[in-house]
Amino acid sequence: MANRTVKDAKSVRGTNPQYLIEKIIRARIYDSKYWKEECFALSAELLVDKAMELRYIGGVFGGNIKPTPFLCLILKMLQIQPEKDIVVEFIKNEEFKYVRALGAYYMRLTGSSVDCYKYLEPLFADSRKLRFQNRQGAFEVIHMDEYIDQLLREERMCDVILPRIQKRHVLEENNEIEVKVSILDDDIDDGGSSSSEDENEEAGEVYDKNRMDVDTYHSSKYDSHHRDPDKERDRRYRSEKSTKERVRERSRSKERDRRHRSKSPRHKDRDYDRDRYKDYEREKYRSDRDRGDRRDRGDRDRRHR
Repeated sequence: MANRTVKDAKSVRGTNPQYLIEKIIRARIYDSKYWKEECFALSAELLVDKAMELRYIGGVFGGNIKPTPFLCLILKMLQIQPEKDIVVEFIKNEEFKYVRALGAYYMRLTGSSVDCYKYLEPLFADSRKLRFQNRQGAFEVIHMDEYIDQLLREERMCDVILPRIQKRHVLEENNEIEVKVSILDDDIDDGGSSSSEDENEEAGEVYDKNRMDVDTYHSSKYDSHHRDPDKERDRRYRSEKSTKERVRERSRSKERDRRHRSKSPRHKDRDYDRDRYKDYEREKYRSDRDRGDRRDRGDRDRRHR
């Protein structure tokens, strides 16, 4: 009995208002703790207090399909079907952004095409942030204007299939709604004039900079032909002195490296090995020479015999 739609409720889109939410999600909402404890015997007057307590929006989340409080209140509004004036007040509420989001979602589900464009498009001027809980249970940040744009363009929002509405240009051709005027038109006009002024200022700055570069080039070229001999001699002396200092510093660094290598144990071992190799080569050369001398002496002795 507690889950039935009120007796005097009007059908929406030719069906029971609660049937706008799929059966499996509707069953999960009926079994949720929030629905049983917070939404029981909730009237249109008390619904405002529950809407003011919302801290995020979303559909269902988790593997076992848990509904969010936002979706539970949407189903409760479909069940009790509050008057249109109350929903409009929800949408016009500027103090509580989640109350506005709740009213906008209910208007998108139950309102006509003209009412959806009439009451939701002004909310494009609202750029406040909203917390959105996705299917994995994680929270994301979206903006109110982005949320309204999704309500008007997407086929599914908060895991509920949104009813189809007519395209805006069709309603404009039938003179059912006025031609859309973007709130950014004035800003674009103002921005265009300011941007042109900025471009002119930037062009002037570039011209002045190029002019300064040309003047600097000519002045340097003139100075190169008309230099003071004494200053030129001093400049060459300083350059020669700096060159000598660099050469002297380089020789000092080489001497320090050589001393460091001589003191290093690794280089000492290397020098020791090199000396040992030289002694070995010297002894080998002497032994070969002595062996050759003995062979020559033996040959001479055999010839004399």
